[in-house]
Amino acid sequence: MALLVVSVTWGLIRVAPGNFYSDERSLPEDIEANIRQKYGLDLPWYQQYLMMLGNVTCRTAPENDTSTTGVRFNLFNTTFKCFDFGDSLKYVGQSVNEIIFRHLPYSATIGFLAYILALAIGSVAGNIAALKQNSAWDYSSMTAAMLGLSVPNFVLGPILVIVFSLWLYWFPPARWGGVSNLVLPVITLSAIYMAYIARLTRAGMLEVMRSDYIRTARAKGLDEKEVLLKHGLRGGIIPVVSYTGPALAGLLAGTVVVEKVFAIPGLGNIFIQSVLNRDEPLTLGIVAFLSILIMVFNLIVDISYGFLDPRIRYD
Repeated sequence: MALLVVSVTWGLIRVAPGNFYSDERSLPEDIEANIRQKYGLDLPWYQQYLMMLGNVTCRTAPENDTSTTGVRFNLFNTTFKCFDFGDSLKYVGQSVNEIIFRHLPYSATIGFLAYILALAIGSVAGNIAALKQNSAWDYSSMTAAMLGLSVPNFVLGPILVIVFSLWLYWFPPARWGGVSNLVLPVITLSAIYMAYIARLTRAGMLEVMRSDYIRTARAKGLDEKEVLLKHGLRGGIIPVVSYTGPALAGLLAGTVVVEKVFAIPGLGNIFIQSVLNRDEPLTLGIVAFLSILIMVFNLIVDISYGFLDPRIRYD
């Protein structure tokens, strides 16, 4: 699946107009020809695609390969390579892997904290709304959830900066620093996920609490708290667990708008720059990394189903 995503991305990059050495001024033809020859852009498209696959897939080759392909693409300078996209075209002397892992901690920190906050508040609000259906709490919490879904990050972020940074002077408006620098980005990023989790938790709990085995547990005389925590909650959070996989992967990989608003040097920010710069190796590297991350988290989610819901078993 990751290979398919990378292949489609590579095709879209090649179809899009322009290239990484394009500028307002056009280069002389001989200089442009040298650049295209250096990076293999003068080869047929299928050869370029095969060379890209050589970077993505694991392969072995002799170290002393001095063929034209080996010299031009630097694919055979080691005995074994896997998911090595080479050097960035814009950041001279920096490999794609180094750039990804240098910017990943920023996005991962904000993303992980944002999802913890969203999970804590969203699940509590959703559970209370389900247990007190059609009450004032139910209506107010679901109204807040709809508001969280409706207000985009690029609107919520500046509003928080204006109120809490420029008016109240409680938190720094931007940049990466101490704990206080994390508050506004985390709240901005968690708002929409908090709303989704609250609505999913409410819907899941309403369905589970009306099921037959919950009525049976109550008929046996079990305490309502035990019915909720031991039987209801495990089945009610299944929709939230399903949502967690792709949501957490996207959060850890970085959110472009939040990183732009708060000037955070995360992975999402560098991804947009790579697309604007037509930095093909860096763009493909980030896409491949995100694809693998989504598959890993979805696999973890599928495995967790068997532990959360006794009705699901993997034989």
